[in-house]
Parts: sequence; C-alpha cells; structure tokens
Amino acid sequence: MRRKHWGGSRRSAFQLSEKRLARILLLLAHFGKESRAETVHPRINQENLAQRVGITRSRVSHFMNKFKKFGFVDYNGGLTAHSGLLSVVLHD
Repeated sequence: MRRKHWGGSRRSAFQLSEKRLARILLLLAHFGKESRAETVHPRINQENLAQRVGITRSRVSHFMNKFKKFGFVDYNGGLTAHSGLLSVVLHD
C-alpha cells in the first residue's frame, strides 16, 4: 500500500514539472497577446530550460518530445509554442 501512495506522489510531481515547463515556454514566447504560434527565445536550449524549471535535461527532452507529438511545439529553425500548450498549464 505504501508503494502505491509513493507512485501517486511521483505522478503528481511529474505533472507539476510538465506544467512548469509549459508555463516557462509560454512566458518566453510572450504568449497571450494573440491566439497564434509564437517563437520562443531563439537561444534557449534544453539545459537552460531544465535549470529554469528545476528538472533534469532528460526530463525536458521527454516533455518536449511529448509536446511536439501533440503539436504544442515545433522545432523548425527555432522553437515555436502553439496555443494548445496552454491546455497543459490549465489541465487539472
């Protein structure tokens, strides 16, 4: 029973990290002025994002791949955040 509780806490921490990363990306993209895709700071890399969010670079990579799979971000010549990323932040 104790193990199950620990797994639940781990899942919750995982979701909070994902939300923090999404929020950072939206802030860096100055998202919210208009409902369109916005370019994130061109010199940002996964190591910088990891430091800002407080997670490892491998976790950032995992979340970024997930965001890309769902169409929330693109990597074409720079990092672009799409409006769907906001749903990650707002999801309970």
